[in-house]
Amino acid sequence: MNNNQEEGGNQMLWTELSYVKEHSRICTDCEDAVLELYAISAEQAILNILNRPYEDIIGQYGDVPAPIRHATLLLIDNFYEHRSPGEKISLSAVPYNIDILVKPYMNL
Repeated sequence: MNNNQEEGGNQMLWTELSYVKEHSRICTDCEDAVLELYAISAEQAILNILNRPYEDIIGQYGDVPAPIRHATLLLIDNFYEHRSPGEKISLSAVPYNIDILVKPYMNL
């Protein structure tokens, strides 16, 4: 991944497809495009929750901290497992496990 990619673009900033597939236990390549879309969306959602630009995180930590990477994988998996808006899922704004991972990095 290229750290010079524009925030909000159509490229994954810190997520690697191999980690997404390993985390979600996906062994085929047939859903790679949708997984990349979910990864891009999850990264942007995490940045929105943090209220920080990608460059700020890199500037402060040198790399994306593991808890933010973990939260991103959890969110991607949630997008993957709950594709239909008609499914019954938790209505909380931010799932608790994601909230506790990213809260220390939030810009309040």
